[in-house]
Amino acid sequence: MSTPISASTSTPVMSASSASSGSARNYGLISLVVGIVGLAIGAFGLISGLGEGNVRPILSWLLGISFWLSIAIGMLFMVLIFYIFHAKWPTAFRRILEHGISVFPYLGLLFIPLLIIPFVHEDPGILWKWMGVDREIVGGGTVSGDPLYLHKSPYLNIGFFTVRAIGVFVIFTVLALCLRRFSFNMDKTGDIRNFHNARIFSALGIFFCAAAMTVASIDWFKSLEYHWFSTMYGVWFFAASMRVALSVTLILLVVYGARGPLKGLFTQGHRYDLACMMLAFTIFWAYISFSQYFLIYNANIPEETFWYNIREANYDGSLNSWWWVSMALIFLHFLLPFLFLLWYKNKVTIKRTVFIASWIIGFHLLDMYFNLIPGKLVPADPSVAYFDVRQFSITFFDIACLIGVGGVCVWAFLRSMRSVLPLPVRDPNIKASLAHHE
Repeated sequence: MSTPISASTSTPVMSASSASSGSARNYGLISLVVGIVGLAIGAFGLISGLGEGNVRPILSWLLGISFWLSIAIGMLFMVLIFYIFHAKWPTAFRRILEHGISVFPYLGLLFIPLLIIPFVHEDPGILWKWMGVDREIVGGGTVSGDPLYLHKSPYLNIGFFTVRAIGVFVIFTVLALCLRRFSFNMDKTGDIRNFHNARIFSALGIFFCAAAMTVASIDWFKSLEYHWFSTMYGVWFFAASMRVALSVTLILLVVYGARGPLKGLFTQGHRYDLACMMLAFTIFWAYISFSQYFLIYNANIPEETFWYNIREANYDGSLNSWWWVSMALIFLHFLLPFLFLLWYKNKVTIKRTVFIASWIIGFHLLDMYFNLIPGKLVPADPSVAYFDVRQFSITFFDIACLIGVGGVCVWAFLRSMRSVLPLPVRDPNIKASLAHHE
């Protein structure tokens, strides 16, 4: 059974889509070329870092993938959540999210060089220290003799790590592929069973998505300093991913609502509800971040507190560059967006919503820096307890990798847009979504 769609709804959308396919193709090609250039520069940094034993350019590659992966994960969660709760209002822009989650296979391919490093490089632990069992650690000794590593070694070993990484991208890709297929088939056939199957699939898939996201954050970010313990880290990554995905979605909604095939189809109600969700996840991100810090501070266990210590001070107690980053995250990544989004007018005025969405995206990137880049550096004499801290810096390879991975993601997004109608015109909730108001 199909849902009848009036000519006034379907015809303009299809004709506009056809008219804009050429420009979309040009933008897609430009994005791909820019992405390839950025990746080539990032790959040069990756190779030079491996040759010099310098981990910083390798972290740039991980940073570039992680930033764009967080956006895609947030969009995937949004699609799953909207289906589970049978939310009608997001239906009009759900297709934007479905295009956004098409990037997982490409991100998986870009992650492969990091998986190959421990198998081919003379120092397997150049990025993830625990992979190099003969690697010297702060305070003397090697990873293989570290009691904390021995305790975690059934989980932290190269073989199991590789299998988990492949599994994570398989789960994300399969979830995205199935959700997109249900939605696109609904457009083609009008069979309402596609919609019901998507809801059932989402109810099951959200558990796999949550598990894969948690494994990814623990393996790729938290294990960079494998001594650290935190049971809340996966939830932090979920909150951060939702914040940035909501912000990117709002900007795309404004852009495509002002021009192209979706001109005039998004209402103030859509922007308002997205801004309300941005406010909710701003509070949630702050709650999780503070709770993690407070519990670790209160327990005062060295294996946990050091992670925050190196993000505040050097070994001699002097404040380091990460102290200022942490203050920026508190006052500019939480407090300012929180206060800004409390006001109704800021949630419905286009320029103001675009401003705060862009602000959150920028500080989400800073949050990724805060979680990935700092680290304990072994001094020249590894037998002493003294250590150095990798300081905050934005390198040329950081920018190249962010642009490179981003170019590929934008290309995949635009490529997906050309394959189907810009609106799920046969979805049973499309009319209610197009008429949505506050």
